[in-house]
Amino acid sequence: MGRRRRAQVRKIQPDPKYNSIVVSKFINNLLWDGKRSKAQKIFYGALSHVEALTKEDGFSIFEKALNNVKPVLQVRPRRVGGATYQIPMEVKPVRKESLAIKWLITAARARAEHRMEERLAQEIIAASRNEGAAIKKRENVHKMAEANKAFAHFRW
Repeated sequence: MGRRRRAQVRKIQPDPKYNSIVVSKFINNLLWDGKRSKAQKIFYGALSHVEALTKEDGFSIFEKALNNVKPVLQVRPRRVGGATYQIPMEVKPVRKESLAIKWLITAARARAEHRMEERLAQEIIAASRNEGAAIKKRENVHKMAEANKAFAHFRW
């Protein structure tokens, strides 16, 4: 662990279309090589694709998907007496959001559709229905925490 002061949390500007900070964070994680306008086109295109496929509001489905992917527990390594234990801990709200965003994007990139817009749209729809690779990742993290419940007393 670092002994210096904590890094300052930067204030993120909300996105222009939905006026949402979560969308802005999602776009920031989605962008590649600083191509923000391309990342915005991909995200907004994915939401319009979601609307076309589900006949519902794309933004509300995106929020539902993100809430479904957010983890409750995670394991953190802790060294005790020469052995390293995986200790289950609750996830802080900021980390919940960032993990959910990263898992959604990673799962979308791993899909087989041709365009990133389509991949992201399909992954958002799947996550909103509690299925898909991002949900599977969350389930794996929860299983890991459940399996290591015996070491919870090392938490301090």
